[in-house]
Amino acid sequence: MRATDPSVWEEFLLAIMSATHEELAAVVGALTGGVTQQRGRRDYHLGSLRGIEVVAAFSRWGKVAAAATAAQLISTYGADRMLFSGVAGGLHSGSAIGDVVVGSELLQHDMDASPLYPRYEIPLLGKGLFSTDPQLSARLTSAARAFLAHDLASSVAQSELSAFRIQAPKVIGGLIASGDRFFASAAEVAALRQRLPAAVCVEMEGAAVAQVCDEYSIPFAIVRTISDSADESAVHDFPRFSREIAGHYSLGILTRFLEAL
Repeated sequence: MRATDPSVWEEFLLAIMSATHEELAAVVGALTGGVTQQRGRRDYHLGSLRGIEVVAAFSRWGKVAAAATAAQLISTYGADRMLFSGVAGGLHSGSAIGDVVVGSELLQHDMDASPLYPRYEIPLLGKGLFSTDPQLSARLTSAARAFLAHDLASSVAQSELSAFRIQAPKVIGGLIASGDRFFASAAEVAALRQRLPAAVCVEMEGAAVAQVCDEYSIPFAIVRTISDSADESAVHDFPRFSREIAGHYSLGILTRFLEAL
């Protein structure tokens, strides 16, 4: 992926993808001069956020849907950089609900074209790991830390923080595993950890978007908030976290990210 030059940000259009309706609604609500266009059964929202021209869209769930959204953002709207925000199930033993993951690499955990290709490798691309843009990721990491330190307590109701036992959330960098599967089983999580011990969290879209951005040479970065433990409690934790907390995290981190520019 091509490197980013902070001195020429104003010349570029930033694409923001959200993995839940709640996160997108928070971003769209903060846009100024917004215009909405519908393409391929998706709404694309164009406007300005903290002085940066952006186009924002809901990725929809799953790799195919997210890849289609990313391709539209690039081919139709000419997006030059892509940020993806969303929630994820925690895999790392040291992670907790409310922690923030800034992905350094992404991989499709359900890709397996063996024995023709090594497991996880994308046919014809010669790799299975997709790295994020280091400068974008560094900026997202700083933004996430600032949000957690200075904004979280005033952004999210204390009752919700207490309900999820969010006390001292942290920012974690690492591998994100993506696949067309919602994990809600401790046994399945254990099996995934055994196969991919470096994976920090699991979700359903990121690696597909990373692949699209890689093929189009678009700098890409991703931030995911841990909403559940991907075990049996996920079916209860995920919906409430998405409804009550996720939008505050996404908008808060993106706002810090853009303000730093």
